[in-house]
Amino acid sequence: MITVAGTGTGAPLPGDVLAGAGLVVGGRRHLDAARLPDTAERVVLGPLAPALDAVARHLDKGGVDGRVVVLASGDPGFFGIVRALAERFGPDRLDVRPGVSSVAAAFARLGLPWDDAVVVSAHGRDLRTAVNVCRARPKVAVLTGPGAGPAELGAELAFCGRVLVVASALGSADERVERVTPAEAAARDWGADVSVVLCLDEARALGGVRTVAGPPAPPAGWALEEAAFAHRDSMITKFEVRALALARLGPRLGDLVWDIGAGSGSVAVECARLGAAVTAVEQTADGVERVRANAATHGVDVRVVHGAAPTVLSDLADPDAVFVGGGGRELPGIVTACARRARRTVVVALAALDRVPAVRDALTRAGLDCDGVLLQSSRLAPLPGDVTRLAATNPVFLLWGDRPRARTEGVAQ
Repeated sequence: MITVAGTGTGAPLPGDVLAGAGLVVGGRRHLDAARLPDTAERVVLGPLAPALDAVARHLDKGGVDGRVVVLASGDPGFFGIVRALAERFGPDRLDVRPGVSSVAAAFARLGLPWDDAVVVSAHGRDLRTAVNVCRARPKVAVLTGPGAGPAELGAELAFCGRVLVVASALGSADERVERVTPAEAAARDWGADVSVVLCLDEARALGGVRTVAGPPAPPAGWALEEAAFAHRDSMITKFEVRALALARLGPRLGDLVWDIGAGSGSVAVECARLGAAVTAVEQTADGVERVRANAATHGVDVRVVHGAAPTVLSDLADPDAVFVGGGGRELPGIVTACARRARRTVVVALAALDRVPAVRDALTRAGLDCDGVLLQSSRLAPLPGDVTRLAATNPVFLLWGDRPRARTEGVAQ
């Protein structure tokens, strides 16, 4: 049997956990704080594979000397070592005794509920997923790691209007819980004692009563009517086009989507409603305000960049998916710039037949697999006398380029 005990967030270890253990595995601070049996071998957790091999050797011994105890932080079944132990030795050989997770402890220190929080791990993972979740959601807990701590997180969130709460050495005499701006976090060396970082939009930190924990459910509908957005002279991506564009973009929690030539921001807002972090690029001042107003109306976070593509794109983080809804004569160059940096897909909507070959060429030259359709639809429209006619909308070409699967497999979520 392998006893897996959570510790390190204030609750003492049960007295019987270590009794008679032949091998005790854990982080150095956990081992130093525990009263180990004199005869027990200790293994300091570093690389996981050697520790698991040591556990296997002791289990093979059998008897009392084969009893193994693993000390872990907080709740070891929550982004913890229980997964690796269960995969290697089987869940039936584990006696898990969870402690209080660092996430639960950090929210408790603030007096906040966390059933509506999104928890994301940056420990040994790409930081970009955590950054995008923090941009998209008002209450996020980030489990940090080397190279993915408060400083790195703060540097990526400087423009988001969030507050970072850095909880260090939770449950110890050196415990610190500090509220800082992203810029302040980026300017500090936080050391190795950080337990968790909370990223909060404090105006929405309480949230509402929840039935299902975690991120909110996806919206019940998408491809909203044009009337759901403020727009100028019907200059908006029509809902039929938006429906297919969203299907090809595939926005999801942890993604970053660009909306280039955003106009009203209808595509940007819909991607944000589906969970993605979104940057909308718009070159007109009134368009910028319109995008911000539509995002506020729908209760989502959209970063709006005032400027012209492709010039302003160089300062933006690489996107997972891009929607291009404007560009004029510069469209092929804009598509080229987007296609070179998109991790998954680029979707382009255009009305002019003459520009289709150039856009298709830009997508394929960037190494994307290109496809597309011409969308023509007719909507029901009332006529006098309680009868109905079909009103044709303007045809729109929708082209998309997908990164070959071999280059996107293994992207962390």
